[in-house]
Amino acid sequence: MPKDTTIKSVLIIGSGPIVIGQACEFDYAGSQSARSLREEGIEVILINSNPATIMTDPSMADHVYLKPLTTKSIIEILKAHPQIDAVLPTMGGQTALNLCIEADEKGIWKDFNVRLIGVDINAINITEDREQFKNLLNKIGIPQAPAKTANSFLQGKEIAQEFGFPLVIRPSFTLGGTGAAIVYKKEDFDGALTYGLEASPIHEVLIDKALMGWKEYELELLRDSNDNVVIICTIENMDPMGIHTGDSITVAPAMTLSDTTFQKMRDMAILMMRSIGNFAGGCNVQFAVSPDDKEDIVAIEINPRVSRSSALASKATGYPIAKIASKLALGYNLDELQNQITKSTSALFEPTLDYVIVKIPRWNFDKFEGSDRTLGLQMKSVGEVMGIGRSFQEALHKATQSLEIKRNGLGADGKGYKNYEQIIEKLTFASWDRVFVIYDAIAMGIPLSRIHEITKIDMWFLKQYEELFHLEREISNYKVDTLPRELLLEAKQKGYGDRQIAHMMGCLESQVHKLRDEQNIKRVYKLVDTCAAEFKAVTPYFYSTFEAEIEKADGTKYVHNESIVTDKKKVVVLGSGPNRIGQGIEFDYSCVHGVLAAKECGYETIMINCNPETVSTDFDTADKLYFEPVFWEHIYDIIQHEKPEGVIVQLGGQTALKLAEKLAKYGIKILGTSFDALDLAEDRGRFSDLLTKLNIPFPKFGIAESAEEASVLADTLDFPLLVRPSYVLGGQGMKIVINKQELEEHVIDLLKSIPGNKLLLDHYLDGAIEAEADAICDADGNVYIIGIMEHIEPCGVHSGDSNATLPPFNLGEFVMQQIKDHTEKIARALQTVGLINIQFAIKDDTVYIIEANPRASRTVPFIAKAYGEPYVNYATKVMLGHNKVTDFTFNPQLKGYAIKQPVFSFSKFPNVNKALGPEMKSTGESILFIDDLKDDQFYDLYARRKMYLTK
Repeated sequence: MPKDTTIKSVLIIGSGPIVIGQACEFDYAGSQSARSLREEGIEVILINSNPATIMTDPSMADHVYLKPLTTKSIIEILKAHPQIDAVLPTMGGQTALNLCIEADEKGIWKDFNVRLIGVDINAINITEDREQFKNLLNKIGIPQAPAKTANSFLQGKEIAQEFGFPLVIRPSFTLGGTGAAIVYKKEDFDGALTYGLEASPIHEVLIDKALMGWKEYELELLRDSNDNVVIICTIENMDPMGIHTGDSITVAPAMTLSDTTFQKMRDMAILMMRSIGNFAGGCNVQFAVSPDDKEDIVAIEINPRVSRSSALASKATGYPIAKIASKLALGYNLDELQNQITKSTSALFEPTLDYVIVKIPRWNFDKFEGSDRTLGLQMKSVGEVMGIGRSFQEALHKATQSLEIKRNGLGADGKGYKNYEQIIEKLTFASWDRVFVIYDAIAMGIPLSRIHEITKIDMWFLKQYEELFHLEREISNYKVDTLPRELLLEAKQKGYGDRQIAHMMGCLESQVHKLRDEQNIKRVYKLVDTCAAEFKAVTPYFYSTFEAEIEKADGTKYVHNESIVTDKKKVVVLGSGPNRIGQGIEFDYSCVHGVLAAKECGYETIMINCNPETVSTDFDTADKLYFEPVFWEHIYDIIQHEKPEGVIVQLGGQTALKLAEKLAKYGIKILGTSFDALDLAEDRGRFSDLLTKLNIPFPKFGIAESAEEASVLADTLDFPLLVRPSYVLGGQGMKIVINKQELEEHVIDLLKSIPGNKLLLDHYLDGAIEAEADAICDADGNVYIIGIMEHIEPCGVHSGDSNATLPPFNLGEFVMQQIKDHTEKIARALQTVGLINIQFAIKDDTVYIIEANPRASRTVPFIAKAYGEPYVNYATKVMLGHNKVTDFTFNPQLKGYAIKQPVFSFSKFPNVNKALGPEMKSTGESILFIDDLKDDQFYDLYARRKMYLTK
């Protein structure tokens, strides 16, 4: 059936601010969907309250509404656009689905004659209402765990008495496992039940028998209106049941599933999708499989929308699920659509993988002091990375190298656990670093059977780990000049980094790299092509691996590299790696705009990133995508292969910035601000000397490397003091101390967690107002300030956790002039080429400098959305030397004020201190537009501004 021609205008609902459990995978889905619909000539109207995303960029839709996700906003949009024919709610996660149901219950869709596409209300209700879902599975004969629903505390107690423990409590209509819990003993049940009933918007929970230790699988499906169904990807969780799939290490394709069971699971998934409603779109189904020879299958849940796993599956297979799902929602059949990567096969063709992907979540427990760090049914991770390799071992290593937690991969870096009790405890209570602890356990000699008994992780995965450890032990017997070529090649094929191999042999990383070069062991690049090279692919989306040489009949040897280097001038953009608190989706926004601007300047664009949730890693954003760790060795090899004109580092947050020193050392050109200028801004001593020379005030400060030095310094600086380590992001480890005892405790604590770091002690300007400015500067010293924001909270709350108002609401002309003068002077003195963010403290009408960051900041997307100007595009053209600041006509448009409002995910960590301070804790943000300062919402924020300040 071809496209439904009656649909001419579609409303897409976004997912709102980023919270734990709902991250930028929905920005990726929404962006793809909007592009997909517009390709079909459909007018797209989009609502989302998140200013940091590409999805809310004016270029993405015909009309973008940065409004709160409420039925009030929906009514306003439908009144303004009576031409809207349909609403697509499946791209915005649970937030969009819940809003869609609320609008349906209020009769809004009916009143405005708008129909739902991509899903139907019936399907949402059946899958979200635990009782209805249970009845449906019984009806269609799909096995499930013994379960009953409870709508009251008393009912819940009766069910627990009937089933016995352990039990699982799952609230209806929640996201990211909110309120879900495994209860092992009777005394913990009452609290968990109460919390679950409160977490569910309809105060209903499903209580089921816990399938602890069963294996968990996910299938990603697409269905068209002709009832054709394709299974895009089968994902296996390395972690067994009991850990939320968002917190599990996942692998595709499934590794330990027999073909018979896989076929049964496929049939069940297709039957489930066909029975939940008559709609065309995407679906995600989860199953548990018993870990014995019987391989009994039990259905866990089905989500009739794109999910975090569909972003992962899209990147893993190269099949853009959200893009195709949007076209199916318009009425197309799968066999009428093209495969987007090959452009020659049908979308009805199921992807085939000739590689392995491993996803590892990224946590931020350090931001939630006192939080329960064990993993369970409630999701706690803030982001994720994906590694692609020719084997599970290679993909696992690449994923661990992508995490940016100061590990070089599994083992061989001297950072493993050595204490038996600690290892056993971390295996027993699944911890965020269990992926490394398994290796440490094997290195300690703990038998695989014991590790399996504790973790219930399938023996196949554990044996893969064991093989890696045996290889490490073997290589440790050699020195760099005696290591056999075949052992070095094997280590590289299994994903070991040069740094790790150097650690094994007690030599330098550069010596291992030199040995690889001499022995011609070089990375080759392979295509992600959806069809295991059966058909030609036109989309350049690559991963690296190592191959043994192939000998031709004439005796010449070669390896097959699928990445063909062109003779065009090229630019590499370094991505920001996994999302975390302090570095999130705003840098993905900047990277995407950087890529598009470089294309406009005639460059071939090369993107390097490892985050499966982002638009920057979409297969057709850059001219070439290398889905690789943002890890020195991988980046250097790509640069050697591609030979670009230079690398852009200032769009990828601190991740990319940290690599600037290495790039400069190896003579690779950094486009935009030089490494020396970046270092000058980070080095507090050098930066303060610069400010003194420029006659710009800054809080008194000193540098200490021990508790003793800090104590002596405190006598000259006066309390309160702001203590922080250098070269960190998101205020990591920052604290305000008010006496010597607190100072000593915090300094000792910091030096223990970040050994060898220099600590900065600043006199804290108590009661000061905080403000910040973003600007673009070119090589000739032309500066344009894109925005000045005043924080509603006082100085001392991290800028990422503050409500920031654009323009400022009560800074006088004298103060504003100082801010402008300081910004221009610093931007020129640092020889900034591109973006810079400067933070200020204002006390007694004097403007002090807190810090300067010569890179894209969290606030750049916010200012760009508030003023309706493409600032990152302009800044990139300046970095490339293509334009001067004076070439652009700036015309900011903002009526009233825009407020950047932080959003927190404290609900995931109920026992954590929610007070705010110098260390950032927010996971996302929304934007609020107000006409004037009399607005009730502004008044409310201003009245509460000091309430949460902590030291």
